[in-house]
Amino acid sequence: QVQLVESGGGSVQAGGYLTLSCVTSGSIFSSVCVGWFRQGPGKEREGVAAIDSEEGRTWYMYSMEDRLTISHDNAKNTVYLQMNSLKPEDTATYYCAARGSCVSGDWWGARTAYLYWGQGTQVTVSS
Repeated sequence: QVQLVESGGGSVQAGGYLTLSCVTSGSIFSSVCVGWFRQGPGKEREGVAAIDSEEGRTWYMYSMEDRLTISHDNAKNTVYLQMNSLKPEDTATYYCAARGSCVSGDWWGARTAYLYWGQGTQVTVSS
């Protein structure tokens, strides 16, 4: 079993930045792929970024990749998502999730492929 707890959300003005954290615990050795997803009001949950916590390989949503950095600190069992130049349309609840591999089976952004999910952290961007 894997547990994930997100933090770092908040309210910022457009152009600002936030760094989200996802602390993992439990049998993490079997779930090396950690992804960040978001779900805005009235929208479906979509993949934002993912990282292979063993190899450090990363994937990003194409439309946001110039504003995002995903990283990991295995000593702290934490995955980070730094978001810059935030826009009102980035307003959403952000979730981290874990699965065995980012490249085996479904693509990294397939939310149904992730086995474990956190409760989410709210990000609100005002204009």
